[in-house]
Amino acid sequence: MRRGSLHGETDLSTVTFLSPVQEEIKLVEERMRIQADDTHSDLRAALEHLLAAGGKRIRPTLGLLVGNMLGAPLEKLVTLGAAVELLHTATLVHDDLIDGSLLRRGMATLNARWSPPATVLTGDFLFARAAKLAAETDNLALMKLFSETLATIVNGELTQMFTSRGLINRDNYYKRIYAKTASLFEMTSRAASMVSPANEATIEAMRDFGYQIGMAFQIVDDILDFTGDQATVGKPLGSDLLNGLVTLPAIYYAEGNPEDEDVLSLPNGGWTNNENMTRLVDNIRASNATQKAMLEAEQHVDRALARLDSMESCAEREALENLAKYIVDRKV
Repeated sequence: MRRGSLHGETDLSTVTFLSPVQEEIKLVEERMRIQADDTHSDLRAALEHLLAAGGKRIRPTLGLLVGNMLGAPLEKLVTLGAAVELLHTATLVHDDLIDGSLLRRGMATLNARWSPPATVLTGDFLFARAAKLAAETDNLALMKLFSETLATIVNGELTQMFTSRGLINRDNYYKRIYAKTASLFEMTSRAASMVSPANEATIEAMRDFGYQIGMAFQIVDDILDFTGDQATVGKPLGSDLLNGLVTLPAIYYAEGNPEDEDVLSLPNGGWTNNENMTRLVDNIRASNATQKAMLEAEQHVDRALARLDSMESCAEREALENLAKYIVDRKV
């Protein structure tokens, strides 16, 4: 592959792609934090709790690296980074409530501490502040892109909720993971290039870079749902399948084992049978389905790296390469 070996030979710690923007990420977090100034004290406490939960800030890091590589003004990149991460945080707040999740990144979720109405309203507040920050870039096309991406994410969640349970369908799967994850990566890298002096060809290259690593990111998440350490992942292995969501490893297994009774039961609500689904999860783990899915994720990363070929060599380009490689090398 284009990257060379990823496993065991290369140090792909987050430091390798964070190092050029570590100080700027602090500015992004501070911009996020002040969004709750002059608000209800519980709302300020909620935002502090969400920020304390951490995360690798991959999305704002992506925007900062792309924008710095292309010569965008730092102020606009910090504003964009805060908008993107607040949008992402808001979707997580609502996702945790919808899923009934009590832990995220080892910390109690907001809905584990607050009532559902208060949790919903906090998510709404974060969406509003994210939109305000997007507007502060003074770029009408970016504001439109931002709102379209939010609509894509919400529409994807509703589609997943109402029409995707038990469905073994590649097209449906790719559309779901685009809406859930890749659309925000795509928007981030495209928006960062839009506020730079880049030409249309470069903007398109960066849009596709974000799309490709976003698709790879979610595929790897779905692989880790089967192969990760349960304590580290923070939920039962195969939890997506136990909730009726057929992800890429399960699709590969179904294609290779079309007569499997547990597979055949899925479209008819078989995912509600915990014993059968636990057996199916074990069979998927014992097969080569996760390896095939990983190959697909690596192909997305290769296409992303190809988009960097035309960019001038610099610290940011190298960091973007390391970020792309990290996507398929992470364990959580």
